[in-house]
Amino acid sequence: MAEGDDEEYTSKALVFRLHVSAPRVVREVLLERGWEEFDEEKQSETEWNLYWRTSAFPTSNHDNIQPWQRLNHHPRTAQMTKKDCLARHLKRMKGIYGSSYFEFSPDVFILPNDYTKFLAEYTKERHEKKSSYWICKPNDLSRGRGIFIFQDIKDLAYDSIVIVQKYITNPLLISGYKFDLRIYVCVTCFCPLTIYVYQEGLVRFATEKFSLSSLDNIFAHLTNTSINKHSMSYLAGKERVGSGCKWTLGQFRSYLRNLEVDDVLLWQRIYNIVTMTILSIAPSIPQYPNCFELFGFDILIDDALKPWLLEVNYSPALSLDCPNDVTVKKSLINDIIDLLNYKSSDWQRDTSKEARNTSDFFQSSTKRKKNSIEQSSAEFKKSNSMTNCDLKEKCDHLESPRSASCQNYGLYNDREGTLVQNGLSWDCNFMENSLPGSTEDSVNGEVVSSGKTTMSPRKTLTSRLREKMNMPKSLGASKLALVLSNSKAKAGVNNVMKSPQWRPTDYPFFPLYYISNASQMPPAHVGDFLLIFPFNQPSFRASKNRADVKIIIQEMFKIMQKMSSNKKVA
Repeated sequence: MAEGDDEEYTSKALVFRLHVSAPRVVREVLLERGWEEFDEEKQSETEWNLYWRTSAFPTSNHDNIQPWQRLNHHPRTAQMTKKDCLARHLKRMKGIYGSSYFEFSPDVFILPNDYTKFLAEYTKERHEKKSSYWICKPNDLSRGRGIFIFQDIKDLAYDSIVIVQKYITNPLLISGYKFDLRIYVCVTCFCPLTIYVYQEGLVRFATEKFSLSSLDNIFAHLTNTSINKHSMSYLAGKERVGSGCKWTLGQFRSYLRNLEVDDVLLWQRIYNIVTMTILSIAPSIPQYPNCFELFGFDILIDDALKPWLLEVNYSPALSLDCPNDVTVKKSLINDIIDLLNYKSSDWQRDTSKEARNTSDFFQSSTKRKKNSIEQSSAEFKKSNSMTNCDLKEKCDHLESPRSASCQNYGLYNDREGTLVQNGLSWDCNFMENSLPGSTEDSVNGEVVSSGKTTMSPRKTLTSRLREKMNMPKSLGASKLALVLSNSKAKAGVNNVMKSPQWRPTDYPFFPLYYISNASQMPPAHVGDFLLIFPFNQPSFRASKNRADVKIIIQEMFKIMQKMSSNKKVA
């Protein structure tokens, strides 16, 4: 290969592909990072690295995914973001594991099916002379549309599926204004379950002061920006809140500190809400490679500092309506790209013969997995009468069998202990069997061994790209070394393909994050993303294959009890 060919081979830019409805900020950030936009007329169908769209991908996109590609949705995750489906999932979890673990969700009824149950509860509270308030939300609408609050049942009117929830009448107020928190959550893998929470986010305010005497004043009770930006008070300088209707989470933390509020327990409770909610759907999500999911969790805090889950948003809004949006959302997209762990093999989008062999295996494994899941789903439906949610496609509450839950999408070299995928070798001893005996433990996602803490991932391709923008055009020694290492790795692929020991079904699914051995946790931090699950070695072990929810809940509440005890002692 000539030197000029080497330069061309190693200098390809990463390519992004956007659906017509994709947020503008995604394009802006990727172009700023030196990415190129996919051109359907000039590039082949597989010559992109990231495909971003607001709606779910067709099954064919997941079936035909290449090793160097990422999709911004997992299959079937929309079931958690439909209001009626979320209510059913949480109700089922309460029935299995106990309602005390799921007290973060207000009482909810799905109408018209639950009208009789709602009427009984409403009548009971009337007889007990309780001043109960209810909030009605259309099932299929977003951005606060169609929501209203009522106290008297004669004011309840609906012409489609709605949910009716207990209205929280004692929200924490800032200078009299109601607010909620938009928490950004990224799930990089469902098996093993891996959840990151973005430490920056948005605080969304109502633009008129909270009062139960005016239930029809949406600017006092709803916090949706799409509603409050039409308020007469939106641009006015509101006491403490300021103009507009948004803070950053950083501003909110500063506000709590100024009040000398110990918010450590509050944030841990919020992280538990996120984890418990995602656990409610995790077993029903098919395991496909190279997917990630960005959720928007809406959390309300009451005046006793108890957090409540309001809803979960699919493809949360990424429009830039104010300076705080720009601050939070541009950094969010940048850190998501870092979280996706692009490698030089993804950069090259290698279509050579040996790489095609790897890609063929990658796709065939995905299709085998899909067939296994569909077969298991059919058997599951025959033997269970579990409720289906009314999605455009009914979502199956399926717990994937162990045999179909985790398969590897690379080639494993037993002798060298590396995973060879798309022409490059990775360290990979992450096997499906249980963890070997170890004295390692973890605190907040940091692996501790013999008094040492390891939490730094290997240098990502994206960081190399930023450095590359300031490098001379000539082929440097580091690039030459990369070309040579790639050539050696490609030769290794052929050896593995010929090895009679290679069995593709023996190895687990390789997720997006870094793994060097079977006992290593995912990185505790990637940019402003904080790993909240797994949070220690027992939870890591319990999340492999099918998540053992019982053990995970026990571990979570051990931590909560310890934190509560420490707070009382202090």
